[in-house]
Amino acid sequence: MTDALDVTLRLLIVFVVFLTFPLIVGQTEHKVMAHMQGRLGPMYAGGFHGWAQLVADGVKFAQKEDVVPAGADRRVFQLAPAVALLPYLVVLLAIPIGPGEGAVGQVLDAGVFFVLAVMGVGVLGSLMAGWASANKFSLLGGLRTAAQLLAYELPMLLTAASVAMAAGTVSLPGILDAFQWWWLPWQIVGAIVFFVAGLAELQRPPFDMPVADSEIIFGAYTEYTGLRFALFLLAEYAGIIVLCGLTTVLFLGGWHGPWGSDGLGWVWTLLKTAVLAFLVIWLRVTYPRLREDQLQKLSWTLLVPLSLAQIALTGIVKVVIS
Repeated sequence: MTDALDVTLRLLIVFVVFLTFPLIVGQTEHKVMAHMQGRLGPMYAGGFHGWAQLVADGVKFAQKEDVVPAGADRRVFQLAPAVALLPYLVVLLAIPIGPGEGAVGQVLDAGVFFVLAVMGVGVLGSLMAGWASANKFSLLGGLRTAAQLLAYELPMLLTAASVAMAAGTVSLPGILDAFQWWWLPWQIVGAIVFFVAGLAELQRPPFDMPVADSEIIFGAYTEYTGLRFALFLLAEYAGIIVLCGLTTVLFLGGWHGPWGSDGLGWVWTLLKTAVLAFLVIWLRVTYPRLREDQLQKLSWTLLVPLSLAQIALTGIVKVVIS
C-alpha cells in the first residue's frame, strides 16, 4: 500500500467516525433520558423504540430558516459553528484506538499537548458566537464560556501531565505502550479531575452555565437557527467522543484489556469510550446545574489542588520505583 493511499484511508475512516459516532451518542442520549425521565416522544417517534427520533431532529433543523440578526457581525456569526466543530475532527486524528501505527490517524510525538491545545480552540466558536450575535444574553454566555475555559483548562493539563510523567512520554501511543494496570489506583484521582474538567469545557450539565436556558435563554447560541444551531449540537456530541476517548487512552489503558489486547484492542477502546459516554449522559439526567460561583469554586478550590497533588504523587512514585 502506497503512503498516499494509506493516509487517504486513515483520513476517510476518521471522517466517517466523526460523522457517525456523535450522532450515535445523540440518539443514545435521547433513549437514556427517555427511560430515566419518562419522556414519551423519543420512545415512539417512527414506531419501534423511537428509531426515527434522530431523523426527525435532522429534518426539523434542515427545514428551519437560516436567520442572521441585522446587527450581527455576519462573517464571524456564520464562521462560529465551524470553529466550534472542526477542532474535534482534528483531535480524532491523534487518538489511537489500537496497537500499531495503523490504528491512529497520525502519530504525534507531542500528542498530549496537541489534543489539549486543539480542544481549547473549539471554545473559541462559542466566544465568536456570543460576541457576533449582537445580543446581550449571547455575550453573557460567551463570557461565561471564557471563564470556564480559564478555570478548567489548568486541571486538565496538570492531570494529563501526571500521566505523561508516569509514562515518560507525551505521545499518546507511547503512553499506552508504557501503561501498567497498577497505575489505576494512584492515577484514579487524576482521571476523575480530568473527566470533570472536560465536562466543564464541553459545557455539559451540571456545568452548562454558558447555555443556562432558564437564565440567559440559550447563551451564545440564542440567535442561531437551523443547521448552524445543529452544528453546535454536533460539536457537543463530538466533544463527548473526544473527551471519553482521551480519558480512556490516558487513564484506562486504551486498547489494553483482560484478553485479546492485540487483535481486539480496538474493541476495548470503543467499549471503555462507550461506557464513559453513557456516564456523561447519566450525569446530565441526574444532577442540577451549578451556580456560576459554585462552578468557579469547584475548579480553583478542589480540582486544581487535587491535580497538583496528583503530580506530586506521580513524582514520588517515579522516584521510588526507579
